Amino acid sequence: MAAPALARVLTAAPRALGSPVGGRARCSGVPPGPPLPPAAPPWDPPERARLRAREHKEKRQRQRRERAALGGPPPKGWTPKTVVEYQHPLDPDGKKATGVALPPAYSPRYVEAAWYSWWERQGLFTPPASVILSLVLPPPNVTGSLHLGHALTVALQDALVRWRRMQGWSVLWVPGTDHAGIATQAVVERWLWQQRGLRRQDLTRSEFLEEVWAWKQRHGDEILRQLRALGASLDWSRCAFTMDPGFSRAVAEAFVRLHEAGLIHRDRRLVTWSCALRSALADVEVEPRALTGPTALRVPGCPRPVTFGVLVTFAYPVEGGDGLELPVATTRPETMLGDVAVAVHPDDPRYMHLHGRHLRHPFTGQLLPVVTDPTVEPARGTGAVKVTPGHSSPDLALARAHGLPLLSVIGDDGTMCPPGGGWLQGIHRFVAREKVVAALAERGLYRGTQDHAMTLPMCSRSGDVIEYLLKSQWFLRCREMAERAREAVTSGRLQLVPKFHEKNWKTWMDNIGDWCLSRQLWWGHRVPAYRVGVPSAGSPPEHPEGLWVVGRSEAEARAAAARTLRCPPDELQLQQDPDVLDTWFSSALFPFAALGWPEETPDLQRFYPTNVLETGSDLLFFWVARMVMLGQQLTGRLPFSQVLLHSLVRDTHGRKMSKSLGNVIDPCDIIAGASLQELQERLHHRLLDPHELTVRRQFPHGIPECGTDALRMALCSHNVHGDDIRLDVGTALSYRHFCNKIWNAVKFVLAALGPDFVPQPPEEVPGWHPMDRWVLSRLVQAVGECGRRMEALEVHGAIAAVHHFWLRSFCDVYLETAKPTLRDPATAAETRRTLLSCAELGLRLLAPFAPFLGEELWQRLPRAPPAPPTLCLAPFPDAARLVGPVALGGGPQGGFRPPDTPLSLCVPPFPGSLALPQGGGRGGGHAGGGEDGASPAGHFPPGCCPAPR
Repeated sequence: MAAPALARVLTAAPRALGSPVGGRARCSGVPPGPPLPPAAPPWDPPERARLRAREHKEKRQRQRRERAALGGPPPKGWTPKTVVEYQHPLDPDGKKATGVALPPAYSPRYVEAAWYSWWERQGLFTPPASVILSLVLPPPNVTGSLHLGHALTVALQDALVRWRRMQGWSVLWVPGTDHAGIATQAVVERWLWQQRGLRRQDLTRSEFLEEVWAWKQRHGDEILRQLRALGASLDWSRCAFTMDPGFSRAVAEAFVRLHEAGLIHRDRRLVTWSCALRSALADVEVEPRALTGPTALRVPGCPRPVTFGVLVTFAYPVEGGDGLELPVATTRPETMLGDVAVAVHPDDPRYMHLHGRHLRHPFTGQLLPVVTDPTVEPARGTGAVKVTPGHSSPDLALARAHGLPLLSVIGDDGTMCPPGGGWLQGIHRFVAREKVVAALAERGLYRGTQDHAMTLPMCSRSGDVIEYLLKSQWFLRCREMAERAREAVTSGRLQLVPKFHEKNWKTWMDNIGDWCLSRQLWWGHRVPAYRVGVPSAGSPPEHPEGLWVVGRSEAEARAAAARTLRCPPDELQLQQDPDVLDTWFSSALFPFAALGWPEETPDLQRFYPTNVLETGSDLLFFWVARMVMLGQQLTGRLPFSQVLLHSLVRDTHGRKMSKSLGNVIDPCDIIAGASLQELQERLHHRLLDPHELTVRRQFPHGIPECGTDALRMALCSHNVHGDDIRLDVGTALSYRHFCNKIWNAVKFVLAALGPDFVPQPPEEVPGWHPMDRWVLSRLVQAVGECGRRMEALEVHGAIAAVHHFWLRSFCDVYLETAKPTLRDPATAAETRRTLLSCAELGLRLLAPFAPFLGEELWQRLPRAPPAPPTLCLAPFPDAARLVGPVALGGGPQGGFRPPDTPLSLCVPPFPGSLALPQGGGRGGGHAGGGEDGASPAGHFPPGCCPAPR
């Protein structure tokens, strides 16, 4: 009666072997890995047990993080590994020697050596004449270095690029770097001060620009080196820099065309101003910070913390000597020096007796009228509003409606200026706040302070509190362009992935305002506008600020001014606007300017518009929306048809990565590893503010060497369509163990094949033995799931399918069952063909995510002719090609397909491991175990097969 019971157990084996969800991997140190793709048949333990196991796992991970934070011993997985360097000579074309024996264990430094330079020499990243897929890499700042957010963009884009290239598509991926006006100028200014004791103002503009270009020459290639280290298959022959001469011509052309279309104009308005940067900012560069009450904050340039979130009430005496007063409440008492009136609601009974009266300013002595306006809210504060048009947008609108004067009392550097009074001139505005309140109290006009919830506008670049200053600047009208950009999404011509971003897109486009283009910097694209002066006549009366003309060159602008003023060009004096354009303006031109626009170059005709853009969700309005608006306006076409927006990358504690927290991770530190001392030295050598030089507590034991492939897979394994990504080094380390698992598996396959094995196309292996057919069916499922997920831009699902096949189906199950069948002459040949088919097609599946490991191992496998020279050009597996015309179990002409019903197995017991001949294959070794050892061979995972009787 034992036989039927054994048969029943073995009949259920294929389903159990397929996807042991919740089971522990046989490889020491390898975590369970990504979640199982939905299409795979599950083998779930009871739900309660699965949830309990997850809770225990999260508890262990939390305890490991806490031990690491307290400086305890490093986790087990962080044991240093032996580093193996590649030391063999290269072929004449630069290719690595693949006939030598593989190292005993996976070493990223050995695997990733020399392959990238060989790919470049072979011209694999430069597309042929006909291009099916084109896209651009979001240009990172030229002065910085890549962080994990950039690495995520590169990993996702490169996975899509390599996948399409293996499908036979002609792919163009354009690299570039951004000049980053504000960031670059700040870095160079800090460097000049630290190294030479010079300020920017100590140099002429041309001298300072020479220093910036010298800085770019010294440090600008660092990002390009990082991109190569990440394996990005970019077409370097088309690398663009946003300050290149050709790109600068495109920026000037775009400005002139937009000006001629009436979209760019000059106006005196309130602009969002950073006193720390002494420059205007775009509205999207302002971060609102909600305060629930009194909050002390540090402000750049202020000697002590400033308390915000309080409402100060003071009184204006009414002119006439009858003892009347009008109380007003404000969060900014220092701006009362710029008050020009006090407004009340016309129907407010408290102040009807003051209509038409005047108030005496306690410091300047000026008379301020009491005006009535229906926009005043009587229930807010005292019901009376001080009107400060020089520092408040609502007050400016009110002042213009009532014909009031416009006063500014805060200078560009954040200090008080006339007409604020000599007693405050040159004092920091927040120091002046205290002095104004004290002076009001001395005059008996101070009426008290109360807590007040408010939203404080902060500069996202400098951390300064935003000021609103009256400035004459260049503005771009965006309303019409925004309507077309909104329609592109609602009509489906532009697809945002994930779809929930469409709501924010529509809301932003519906509420868009004019875009301030001027920046008060020296580094950047100078505004191609010129102020015209006529020595004999001065400024024309119709142009009180002076006549401004726009031109691609000074000669063109001079000719335009001469036509306007009807005078000889030689009599005119032109002075170019000293301001530069917002960096995002030039970045918005990148998809077409990098291809040669405005000239109709062959690249522009062939490659534009691009197909897809992948970038962070935080750049949806900074960059993506502006590319869409300017792309349609200047070229008449959308710059791309699909946008994949990934989530933000945060540290393991959910904190935003910042230099001051010491949790910003350089991808190269994860790739090559770094000790704690190296991390600390690198932090101190950066040009940071003194308060940013904190001790790096995030990595008390340093960062282990994980390799490029492990980092790429760790990044791609996260669902970038959802919430923010919490990434720690442990995730990359687990994928290094996964790489080692594949390394040992392929070494096992090579040893099993032997030197005389004659391969056949892997798609044509029929699979005679039940376990052969089972593993081939799992491969078909993985191929189908991977293809579906990649088509949907769900890279995390694709890599989960690949991970599950390699780890759960091939390594944990099939390799164990293959060891006894390799000893049987009747089944050995078929088993070898199945091993090669799974390994070869599995490496092709892996190639978009782990290109270095895939190339290293694929080059050593025997391949049936004709075979491409590189894995990069090998056909990506197609599930349709793997499903043969003959039913399962047919002849050699048929391929393999997944079974419709579970298979019934009868596997003979095998008590020991199979000893394969060492040296007979191309690599030797076995597939079991992690980097420090092997799991017992010759047994199924627990619960998948009965023990031998």
